[in-house]
Amino acid sequence: MRQEAIYSTRLNDEYVKIEHDSGLTMLLCPMKGFSTSFALFSTEYGSIDVSFKTDKEDDFVTVPAGIAHYLEHKLFESEDKDAFERYAKTGASANAYTSFDKTAYLFGCSENFKESLEILLDFVTSPYFTEQTVQKEQGIIGQEIRMYDDDPQWRVMVNLLEAVYKNNPVKTDIAGTVESIAQINADLLYRCYNTFYNLNNMVLTIAGNFEVADVLEVADKILKKSDDVKVIRMPIDEPEDVCKKYVEANLPVSMPLFNIGIKHKPSDKTQNAKVQLIDEMILDVIAGEVSPLYRRLYDSGLINSSFAAESFVGRDYVMSLFAGESKNPDEVYRQIMAEIERAKSEGIDKERFNIAKKSLYGKYLSAFSTPEGVASMMQAAHMYNFEMYSMLDEIASVSLDDAQNRLNTAFDTEKSVLSVVKSK
Repeated sequence: MRQEAIYSTRLNDEYVKIEHDSGLTMLLCPMKGFSTSFALFSTEYGSIDVSFKTDKEDDFVTVPAGIAHYLEHKLFESEDKDAFERYAKTGASANAYTSFDKTAYLFGCSENFKESLEILLDFVTSPYFTEQTVQKEQGIIGQEIRMYDDDPQWRVMVNLLEAVYKNNPVKTDIAGTVESIAQINADLLYRCYNTFYNLNNMVLTIAGNFEVADVLEVADKILKKSDDVKVIRMPIDEPEDVCKKYVEANLPVSMPLFNIGIKHKPSDKTQNAKVQLIDEMILDVIAGEVSPLYRRLYDSGLINSSFAAESFVGRDYVMSLFAGESKNPDEVYRQIMAEIERAKSEGIDKERFNIAKKSLYGKYLSAFSTPEGVASMMQAAHMYNFEMYSMLDEIASVSLDDAQNRLNTAFDTEKSVLSVVKSK
């Protein structure tokens, strides 16, 4: 077992990185003065991982869409009782989520930390699938899929991704489709589990009121050594252009919803995470609440307080996203594209850039104030191959020239899509 302290001179703070004998990486940050703890047990496995193999296998396997999310649901069950029943005895609040590129199991608690951690490590490393229980889940997840199909906020986003991407699996709903999940069986679940839930592909991040010695005691008790299996993902052949510029769906809404996406070319995952920080500054300058564009759109009634812009980034995809409600989404789209072109030709305003940079720094700095924020930051940084504290260093190092360069080279308005959901 290897252990090292990761220290930040900027924050005068530290956390502990432990490479456990089982193969699991543990990032542990005890926080004095807090009464609660928050833990995340995560694997770098999400909905986009549909074609893969290990370094021990010759051929790639392609699995049905939605299987990562399906597996997340099934892991809570065991032969005796499900994990939520066990957590009810410790008083911990537990949950899980599947995103496009990761799956995480989590709990928060103010007491019985060791017992809750033991439950977490135990059920995630003890899969129990039978054909009968797998088939039972198909109806439950099928209902969930149909429910999201009728959700305007989700539909406008999924439609955008389908219009932006041709081959990237990010275009497919995280839960899959009713047809794809019907193909899932116990053997496929075990195949995916044994590939991606190898402890060498996972990370445990904990922050708050706990003792490192207690974590090691529980880990030594529960975790068994894993063979160091490397996951190889099928490369994604994605063209740089978008599939179509406009997509529309009809659902009952009081005002049309819109998503606007600008497709960027992804790099390796560490570089993707770095450009996300720059893109967030650019988006704040272009369309943040203090920007001239935002004031024009808001004052003219073209947007309301629901409007927001964000950088949508993962392991194999990068996109800038604008979202909100508008009586005239086409005009909002036109004005956003015009503002991007104006900033490219006239240059980013230095004062607005500095405000956006300080705002982003403050946003990330505030995440260090809660156990949940710290555990989530450690997880995200680890998944992108850098240390948590370096996020602040990266933000501080971004210059106006860096932002202008990124805007000029990556924000191609020809690679933009407008997705709208409105009533018939």
